[in-house]
Amino acid sequence: MQRSLIETLMGAVVLAVAALFLGFAYSSSDLGRGGGYELYAEFSTVGGLRVGNDVRMSGIKIGTVVRQDLNPQTFLARVTLSVDDSVKLPADTSAVIASESLLGGNYLELAPGGDEVMLKPGDRIQYTQDAVDLIQMLGKFMFSPGQQGTGGAASQ
Repeated sequence: MQRSLIETLMGAVVLAVAALFLGFAYSSSDLGRGGGYELYAEFSTVGGLRVGNDVRMSGIKIGTVVRQDLNPQTFLARVTLSVDDSVKLPADTSAVIASESLLGGNYLELAPGGDEVMLKPGDRIQYTQDAVDLIQMLGKFMFSPGQQGTGGAASQ
């Protein structure tokens, strides 16, 4: 009986420590939806952009991608992003899906414009640029017929 009670208490301690660890990990990561206001942008393709990816301006994280869905009227990918309340974006801000590296993930890069009117929560970012598909570009380069050198200055 004594041994069973000790094992039960030790199991409870282990579970409590595990719960504390999970709580700490969740609070110190960016998994929770932070404050901020939501904007959206539409792209013909989002490439490898995923929910939870960073939204950056000048390389600094200012928000997070919170949702992706398909606009049934235009058949464009609608990306909803949450931007920190302290960052006010001009109405002519542009959004580009950028790649961290050849093997890394994607993120959404915002470039502010010069308009004096600011975007409000729920507004659309008008100017967008789709993700670059490196595999498709490489395929076009490899399988496209090269230009034939016909009669240049080097031939005699």
